Order: sequence, then C-alpha cells, then structure tokens
Amino acid sequence: MSSDRFHTVVLRVENKAGVLARVAGLFARRGFNIDSLAVAPTEDDRFSRITFTVDVESAPLDQVVKQLNKLINVVEITELDPKSSVERELMIITVNVAPENRGQVMDLVRIFEAKVLNVGYDQMMLSLSGAPSRVDDFEQLLSPHGIVELQRTGRVALRRLDKIQAAPSAEES
Repeated sequence: MSSDRFHTVVLRVENKAGVLARVAGLFARRGFNIDSLAVAPTEDDRFSRITFTVDVESAPLDQVVKQLNKLINVVEITELDPKSSVERELMIITVNVAPENRGQVMDLVRIFEAKVLNVGYDQMMLSLSGAPSRVDDFEQLLSPHGIVELQRTGRVALRRLDKIQAAPSAEES
C-alpha cells in the first residue's frame, strides 16, 4: 500500500450510540473509500477511538477532515504520518497444509513470529500481529499453500513517542 495514496486518520469521538454510523454515512455519501477501519473505547469511557485508512485518490484528505469536523460527536481529528507513528494489524488465517508440508509452514511461523491457533489433519489456523506490510508479506508467502479463510482487523495506530527528553528548565533544577 503506497503511503502517499493512503493516510491513517484517528478520530476521538464521544462514546455514544450512532456515532460510527454517522461517520460511516458521511464517507458513503461523499464517495470516500475507507481501506481499513478499527473502533474501540479509549482509556476514558466517555470516548472511543476510530482509526481508519482512507484512499486519498477517492477524495482529497482536507475535504475528508472538513466533513468530519462538521460532525458534532467528533472531539479530535489526527492524521498520523507513517514515519512518526506505529501501526499494527492482526490477521487470522486458515491454510491448506498437507502433513508432509507442515515443516515449510512452520518455518514461516517461526520467521514471522506468528502463532499456531489450531491444527487439523490437512489445515492450520495461524495468527500474526504486526505492521501491515509484514502481515501482507506473511499472507503472500502462505497463499501458494491455499488460503481457506482469512480475517484481518482494521489498522490501529498511535503516534511514536519522543526519543529525546527535554532538558530540565532552570526552575526545575
């Protein structure tokens, strides 16, 4: 996914019934294409966090933000630059794996630090959590085995922490 084409936007919204429907309705009415969506309550029960990745080729990002600002339950809007944020996604995947090919799949599980969730006679269910590009790579390498079922969460993201501590002021010393 090209970082120029797709942008991650985070909304802090009031944790009330119908807010997600209003946000989704705004996107549908304006013809904006959402590539990824994740919603969950925050550390403060009064608010939820909506993280979405929007295809800016379907509509200019500033237009998306202006429309979101008009919604009464939206408290804060933040665009996260991929270089200054940490993004993660979860995938659960079931693949066909004949017993004689399990070693190949287990090598991928070890390399990607994935988890085996369930094993059948000729299938395995695996999970991987990580950067979206890493999840994409894992899926691509598993596809020759035959993907039976696949579920990916929406992307979640937070701004990176500052690595430089501010020097204490003269009043603090």
